[in-house]
Amino acid sequence: MSGSADHHRSKTGCCQSSHSRYTVIEPFTGSTALLAHPSACRKIQRRACLLPDQAEQNRPDLLALPPLLQRIYHTRGVESAEALDRSLARLPSPWLLSGMEQMVDQLAAAFRNREHILIVADFDADGATSCAVALLGLTLLGANRVSYLVPNRFEYGYGLTPEIVEVAAHSNPQVLITVDNGISSLEGVKTARSHGMRVLITDHHLPGAELPDADAIVNPNLPGDRFPSRSLAGVGVMFYVLLALRARLRELGWFQETGRTEANLGQLLDLVALGTVADVVPLDNVNRILVHQGIQRIRSGQARPGILALLTVAGRNPRNITATDLGFCVAPRLNAAGRLEDMALGIECLMSQNEQAAQTMAAGLDKLNRERREIEDQMKQDALEVLAQLENAGGAAQTVKAAYCFFDQSWHQGVIGILASRMKDRLHRPVIAFAPAVDEGQIKGSARSIPGLHIRDLLSEIATERPELLSRFGGHAMAAGLTLDRQNLALFSQCLEEKAAQHLEGVDLDNVLHSDGELAVSELQLSSAEYLQNAGPWGQGFPEPLFDGEFEVAQARIVGQKHLKLTLCPVGAMHRIDAIAFFVEQPESWLGCSRLKVAYRLDINEYRNNRTVQLRVEYMEKNQAE
Repeated sequence: MSGSADHHRSKTGCCQSSHSRYTVIEPFTGSTALLAHPSACRKIQRRACLLPDQAEQNRPDLLALPPLLQRIYHTRGVESAEALDRSLARLPSPWLLSGMEQMVDQLAAAFRNREHILIVADFDADGATSCAVALLGLTLLGANRVSYLVPNRFEYGYGLTPEIVEVAAHSNPQVLITVDNGISSLEGVKTARSHGMRVLITDHHLPGAELPDADAIVNPNLPGDRFPSRSLAGVGVMFYVLLALRARLRELGWFQETGRTEANLGQLLDLVALGTVADVVPLDNVNRILVHQGIQRIRSGQARPGILALLTVAGRNPRNITATDLGFCVAPRLNAAGRLEDMALGIECLMSQNEQAAQTMAAGLDKLNRERREIEDQMKQDALEVLAQLENAGGAAQTVKAAYCFFDQSWHQGVIGILASRMKDRLHRPVIAFAPAVDEGQIKGSARSIPGLHIRDLLSEIATERPELLSRFGGHAMAAGLTLDRQNLALFSQCLEEKAAQHLEGVDLDNVLHSDGELAVSELQLSSAEYLQNAGPWGQGFPEPLFDGEFEVAQARIVGQKHLKLTLCPVGAMHRIDAIAFFVEQPESWLGCSRLKVAYRLDINEYRNNRTVQLRVEYMEKNQAE
């Protein structure tokens, strides 16, 4: 199905369309609801509460923690205080990763033979941090010559393509190592080897049925891999390669022979934390340790100048940063380089040792990010217009589709991933946003999915059954990239909806906010916010605590263009607390409300060195009568 709007751009929307863990919170009668960021939410579900006798029987070593933290950890599957240990000593051995022996043997040989090592990186934040970690780490360990190449998204596309290998060949590397890409690059690896290069792949994306003929591959998602985490980001994989390489070089007497001091690789953890959070991989035990350690380095003033500069332009205080700051303040600015221009600017910013140079590059990245926001706003408006047309065409019989595709000839290829994410949040269905590719007649898509549908596996099914539809694809459970011929879009959209409907049958498709329940007035304090902050890192797979409650509105005003600043009082209490809701659609419509149901996170507001508690509103609901 397709639609077009009545202005100069052509738009296409292809739509195919007791013992409970949770307590459902009923909405106000006749209420209207809105997420603080525009998204569709139908209900709040409270996670099951931890009862006192359960704590005593099952988790006695957690009893020293505040009751609120006990409750939160219980709902996240934390069984003991040991599971909360975020020290580096608890990291699993790098030798559990299959292919690590071959990887470090190849790198050690390159060190001894003083060979040129070329890094080929991805053009997102994970790729940029992976590249910086590889460059810095290999240099610290004593590599003779290390350089990097990051493909321009618009000229070469993603990964180790034959075309980018031809570019790489001009610098005559003996060893080519990929970071955050390569696992699907069968032809690229073949081309590199035909040039006499040894090819080493470090990646975390899901492999296909056939692996590239590389000299070594390290990827925790390889079949049969014994590493306890499948969730390492690309930067985490590269960090683990460096850990193993340092151990192998130590065994070989490299540091004694060369008179080099054995490098402390912990100095790279700020970059590892940034890339891990930016790639939105699950924060399992391994990733929580890596991110926590990196955040501690940043808070203690030991971060690289580039990261500090990016925090400065984002208006964040490094001493108190959280994983949320890395994900929502630093990562978008870094990603803007790869989205709009060339990720080399982002990599150079991360690599810079000079504070002034880092500030200049961070300012450039901040400017690009503002441009990205403007492009995104227009693209989102275009998509919403198409969605409205499709819904109007359905009339009274319209139903929500199982999956959605959106395409516009004018859309920016570097921003479709963000658009797909925004529309997925709004519709709570898998969404693929497409834009024209450089190759005439082709389009590139970025897919975002929801729990219950593994988008990369779904694309694999389509490619197996209808191989003519997809030129290439790859990715993860919740995100993927793909390329297809423009003429195949309608048929692909139909196949996508049919497959999505099959996969989502029986899945609860309500867009749900999972709440950790109400907070007592005594818990709405700065001390609670501080220990929640320190209990992180929170993120994908280990969600930041979210609470809900009913509040009287004492004051409300618009800040900027789309933010609401509120003063709230819990119903039945005299206690007042500040709240902020970001990016509210039609914020003026909320100014006359007297009572709200709110889902929020307990946050800390810093202003002129004064720290106060505030509620960061994720969702709010008012009586329609108001």
